[in-house]
Amino acid sequence: MAVRPAAVSGRFYPSGPVELAALVDRLLAAVRPSGRRPLALVAPHAGYRYCGTVAAAAYAQLTGADVGRVVVLGPAHFVPLTGCAVPSVDAFATPLGPVRLDAAARRLAAALPGVAVDDRPHAGEHALETQLPFLLRTLGPEVRVLPVLVGRTDPAAVAGLLCALLTGPDVVAVVSTDLSHYLDRARAQERDARTVSAVLGRDDAALRPGDACGYYPLRGLVRLAADRDLAVELLHLATSADAGADPGRVVGYGAFLLAG
Repeated sequence: MAVRPAAVSGRFYPSGPVELAALVDRLLAAVRPSGRRPLALVAPHAGYRYCGTVAAAAYAQLTGADVGRVVVLGPAHFVPLTGCAVPSVDAFATPLGPVRLDAAARRLAAALPGVAVDDRPHAGEHALETQLPFLLRTLGPEVRVLPVLVGRTDPAAVAGLLCALLTGPDVVAVVSTDLSHYLDRARAQERDARTVSAVLGRDDAALRPGDACGYYPLRGLVRLAADRDLAVELLHLATSADAGADPGRVVGYGAFLLAG
């Protein structure tokens, strides 16, 4: 079995399985789920010490849900990418055990225009890896995941990919993105409020590249929400300064739920 090693274990989240499970469970336990079954979620991907409470606000919505496949979309931070890339490996390693990839979903995605099977952008990428411990603790070790890195891509193409993959009652999508980067706290809150307004208004044209590092996958999800008339709910909004980071240079985090 080909396995992609964990790239940011011990940096973005604890490397010890007991410590990691306890941290994720504690974060999830602090959230009261809305009771709405999500079709899609938006969650951040920074170190858990900074964004863990916001990520938990999204993933707690999956607790007890009958979900067998999760399509996780995020940005490629380190490898220039046009279109989308899915990995060829059979699983992603985590300290909590391997997360198996959904081979059927990969075949379906790879048949679409602009989607390539390419492990290189995934090798050191944290945007998708940081989502996996939350998925394991909410959905269990049997969950199947399709990781998709989204580069420069038209929002209609991303929405089309999601439409092709969200084909059953047990499938959920997650878009992994942080919001504004390295502004002072006041300016970050102002920009993130504008981004929230665009997402809640399902207006992908109002989003700008500086609004989110996951601009391309987020814009595609917002286009899908408009096309399918999905309800969008803000679950939590914060910055790294709320977790004790420098208020002069913060990163914004938002969690959203999308439902039919």
